[in-house]
Amino acid sequence: MSHVVLIDGNSIAYRAFFALPDLTTSGGLHTNAVLGFTTMLMRVLDELKPTHVLVAFDAGKVVFRHTEYTDYKGGREKTPNELREQFPLLHQLLDAYSIKRYQIEGYEADDIIGTLTRYADETGVQTTVITGDKDMLQLVSDNVSVSLTRKGISEIERYTPKEIEEKYGLKPLQIIDLKGLMGDTSDNIPGVPGVGEKTALKLLHEYQSVEAVLENIDKVSGKKLQENLRNNVEQAKMSKSLATIMREAPVELGLDDVTYNGYDPATLLDFFKKVEFKSLIPKIKSASPTVSYQNTENAGADGTAPNTQQASEFTYETVRPDQYAEYAAKLTSPMSLFVELDGDNYHYSPLLGFGLAADGVNLYVPYEAAKDWSEFTAWLADETQEKFVFDGKHDRVGLGWHGMELNGITFDLYLASYLLNASESNPTLSDVAAQHASIPLASDEDIYGKGAKRQVPGEEILSEHVARKAAAIWQSVHTVKDEIANNQLTDLLTDIEQPLSMVLAQMEATGIKVDQDRLTQMGQDLDAKLGELTDKIYELAGGEKFNINSPKQLGEILFDRLQLPVIKKTKTGPSTSADVLEKLASYHPIIESILHFRQLGKLRSTYIEGLLQVINQKSGKVHTSFNQATTATGRLSSTEPNLQNIPIRLEEGRKIREAFVPSEAGCYILAADYSQIELRILAHISQDANLIDAFQKGMDIHTRTAMDVFGVEEAEVTSLMRRQAKAVNFGIVYGISDYGLSQNLNITRKEAQKFIDQYFAVFSGVKQWMHDIVEQAKVDGYVTTLLNRRRSLPDIRSSNFNVRSFAERTAMNTPIQGTAADIIKLAMIRMQQQLTEKGLQSRMLLQVHDELVFEVPEAELETMQQLVADVMENAMDDRLSVPLQVDVHYGPTWYEAK
Repeated sequence: MSHVVLIDGNSIAYRAFFALPDLTTSGGLHTNAVLGFTTMLMRVLDELKPTHVLVAFDAGKVVFRHTEYTDYKGGREKTPNELREQFPLLHQLLDAYSIKRYQIEGYEADDIIGTLTRYADETGVQTTVITGDKDMLQLVSDNVSVSLTRKGISEIERYTPKEIEEKYGLKPLQIIDLKGLMGDTSDNIPGVPGVGEKTALKLLHEYQSVEAVLENIDKVSGKKLQENLRNNVEQAKMSKSLATIMREAPVELGLDDVTYNGYDPATLLDFFKKVEFKSLIPKIKSASPTVSYQNTENAGADGTAPNTQQASEFTYETVRPDQYAEYAAKLTSPMSLFVELDGDNYHYSPLLGFGLAADGVNLYVPYEAAKDWSEFTAWLADETQEKFVFDGKHDRVGLGWHGMELNGITFDLYLASYLLNASESNPTLSDVAAQHASIPLASDEDIYGKGAKRQVPGEEILSEHVARKAAAIWQSVHTVKDEIANNQLTDLLTDIEQPLSMVLAQMEATGIKVDQDRLTQMGQDLDAKLGELTDKIYELAGGEKFNINSPKQLGEILFDRLQLPVIKKTKTGPSTSADVLEKLASYHPIIESILHFRQLGKLRSTYIEGLLQVINQKSGKVHTSFNQATTATGRLSSTEPNLQNIPIRLEEGRKIREAFVPSEAGCYILAADYSQIELRILAHISQDANLIDAFQKGMDIHTRTAMDVFGVEEAEVTSLMRRQAKAVNFGIVYGISDYGLSQNLNITRKEAQKFIDQYFAVFSGVKQWMHDIVEQAKVDGYVTTLLNRRRSLPDIRSSNFNVRSFAERTAMNTPIQGTAADIIKLAMIRMQQQLTEKGLQSRMLLQVHDELVFEVPEAELETMQQLVADVMENAMDDRLSVPLQVDVHYGPTWYEAK
């Protein structure tokens, strides 16, 4: 039986954008609306299992209703660029899902959906409309239900004629009359002044329609209401007309045109990777290609295999303890190596075995055989034995936890693949092998299963899977090496990324000590502060107790009891989001307390409890994983725990760093931080005279910018001027829009644009460079950092304005961010070399954004302060037009090393 689903694309996109926090990819592409839309779409497809799907969009700003009322939808703010740029992504999402999208010039999505629901009523096809717009309720019938999104888009409320009767006491078509009387501020439909929903419903319950109400004005109770009705007869009729959805729009689609037969998993996977929806990838059904392993030598009697698809023949040998001497001769150089660990966290995962491959050699070495095979463990540790690997840091750290040493890595396929396509973060071996190797390779999920069903397979499957991995590396390396060379990336790989991976491996193994008692005490202190804040909030609310974490209950206190102005509405009522509360801060002291309560609550749950959960009980340390191939700009990130995001704007957040302490008595934590490195890089690559002059003179760049932009002397720069200049300085680096800057500074978009224009008038070299880099990117199709890190920009020549605009901003930002990433990576490599060469006991522990953190014995403090600053400031030798500056501090904790 057919089931048609019609989705109001614009409505859902808008609600998702304003309901979800601002999200961006590693390259700065805004994706919150797309993510919200995607989760809603997944739910709809899973729960409704439609046979036909269409997503309707508005085609433009001017529609036929403007001929009747020129101010229709007037007063709406311009769509933020951060949302506009996501509509092309929404189209790509629907294309990836193989879902039909449609729009008609001069008509709205409502009219397309209205016309198609008329077809449903005529043919009896069951149809569901998904929207956030109550206007659509007028379409409800025995064949058509309307599902309204609630709480942003996290909930869906289904309406049939019964639900409309129960909630409003109306028939579906009377929703038009309701809008005609009360109007609609979102569409600028005026309605009748003084008539809200309550009054409109009362009138319709008595008189049924707008026309009947107007015919009986004299019978309506209330002189003011009679007067308003009498003075706005034509306006009421026009409002009803405007609220009426066109059900005879020129839709050139039939039922067969919107048939939904499912999606191609590979296509959807590619899209999710592009927008970095990693959490959604596991929800793609059959996302990974399946490959069977059937090996006559090692397979079980029944040819046990993960699936039934036939793969090409592959032969390998399994090393047994009684065959050490026989196989020792096969440990050659070069050779590919794969280390198989059981689990995602390679720091603590059990070691299952090894795959080895070279020309004519494919081996599997079980861990039980490997640990006692002295020739093999010596080969692993031998620096002269050349090894090709996939993710050497993973291998080195994983083996280190099992007492094995790994050296001699000369080619890391994982890092090379990342450099070739930085937009494809965290490449998997099966993905790389599919492009560069002839040997079929299943994904780990195919072999192990996933979730609760995940388990290590029998040795006949495991051994072949691991051996194939090594063979896939061996086959892929030679092709990828050529591509690396052809793209002038060899130096970046061999001089920076591969050496850095070994430095990061050592840092991960070292870890950083966390004082659990102090962290626990912090949690208790936060609990006490939260209790005090709770009492204060209740007192400011007039003594009424309520759930501060409930948006509904909080809204009732703020807007009903305290009568604060409503800044933004959602479908469930006035918004109490953080940005709304910040705008209300001057209206009532309760707001500041609520914002503080939320901040402390997040600190308590995310950082105090989160850190306590990841402390290794044996070492008393946290051993974060540094991710080297996740961002398109080359920046490092960290997970388990994420130490990059410990909040430092709030004092209580900064205090969390007090729990990070030296692991040995007599040692200190030393922190070294690049000062405004991205702005210094911008000065160099733009060759802007004013920026270069400011940095060469050692001026505070934000003060200098304020002086130049506002035309004042240094002594006249106020704290507000400097704050605004700082926002513009850092905003320019990220290609900030007038909307983004207005949100940061809580000013109008017009004022924000004026700041941006003033900045470019003063720093004209920056403006010229931004123009030139975009034009060059259009010619090359990519941009590079000063050290030749490359980022492809396939959309830089797109005919779609929004898609092209995002690529242009990326072209401006990547050389700056990427160069900053390259510089601190160089500094880390050289710093580790210096520690080794000078025989120092100091150890590098963390990299957080532009900061390096060390554990330093007291006797080495003076040496390290000078050495760290010297290495970091001279990481680029003399290649920059402005000096790099590093601030170095030390203390008994990370917090006090500031």
